[in-house]
Formats: sequence, C-alpha cells, structure tokens
Amino acid sequence: MRGFALRALPIALLGIGLSWVTATSAAADTVPATGTFQMTTSPGILPTWTRADIALIGIAPGAVITSPADQSARIDLPLVAKTGTANASAGGFRLVNTSTGEAVRCLVPTVDTRARLIECLTPSGYSLALFEISGIDERTKISTNTTRTTIFEGLDIRLLNSAMADRLNKELDTSVFSDSVQIAEGSLVVTRAR
Repeated sequence: MRGFALRALPIALLGIGLSWVTATSAAADTVPATGTFQMTTSPGILPTWTRADIALIGIAPGAVITSPADQSARIDLPLVAKTGTANASAGGFRLVNTSTGEAVRCLVPTVDTRARLIECLTPSGYSLALFEISGIDERTKISTNTTRTTIFEGLDIRLLNSAMADRLNKELDTSVFSDSVQIAEGSLVVTRAR
C-alpha cells in the first residue's frame, strides 16, 4: 500500500486533480509539459461584466492582465502536464461579483483540444466543464530531436451551454452570462519531451 502511494504521488503533483481528464485521454500517459494557455475576452465582454459588477481575477501562478485601450482582459496560465489531448494548467481564475462577494472559481483549468472543452477543478474537488471550444483556427506542430511543440491559435471559447450560463448567473447574482456569444479567443502552446 505504501509503495502504491509513493508511485501515485508524482502523478498527483503533476496533474493536480487528473480526474478531469476525458475518457479519450484517460488511457494515455501523463507527461510533464510546459507552455501557456491564454484566453482574451471578446470585444464588449469585459465592459458588460464591469457594468454588472463582475470582475475577473487571476489565481497564482495564473494572471489576469487588463487592457484599458481595447477594454479586454487576458488570462495567462502556465501548463504543467499533458495527458493525451488534455493539457493541464496551474493556477486559475475567479469570476467575482464585487457587490455581493459571490465568486465562481476555475482552478487548474484543463484544455482538451479533442473533446473541445475547458474543464475546471472546483473548490469542492470535482471537475466542471465550464467552456466549450467551438472552433480552432489553426494548429501547428514543431518537432526537434528532444521536444514536440503544438500551437493552437484562434480558439473560439464560449460557455458550455445555456445551463452553464444559468448556473453562473445564479451563483453570481447577475444576468450577463449567455452561451450565445463568444466569451473569449484563446491560444495554447504546449511543449513536451519526445
């Protein structure tokens, strides 16, 4: 039993909650990975959220960078592991109603490019598919003798469905969330050893 726990510890540390890995990726090995996942709010999203007292806050080592010039916010998350097509990040972000203090946390988001989902680990420890990737503009692969890098650009990110929009509206005491609009555009750069 002790040997099993010692063997399982590196996997748990690498993936932090690998229960979110999809069935397609579950059979694949988890490997260390580096890179970044970025999500930039679509035009009009950040001003709409701001008017409704909804703020976007990074959870370290993730970060949220706002741009007053184009009224957008970019979420930057470092990648730590890869299992098949699922790419696990570190940190996360929170959506917070600044008037009421209510918040929805998205911890260690996992971006699965085959399932076209972005899943979050909730504070209670279960996986929640919060967003869908409804389109990917471009995918590029670069290989060296020691690494393989895949770059995904133009990820069209939307709320998963109307039930998820309703859930966010209820939990944050607002009415600004809808699954009918693009929430953000994203990019994913992931490098792993060959």
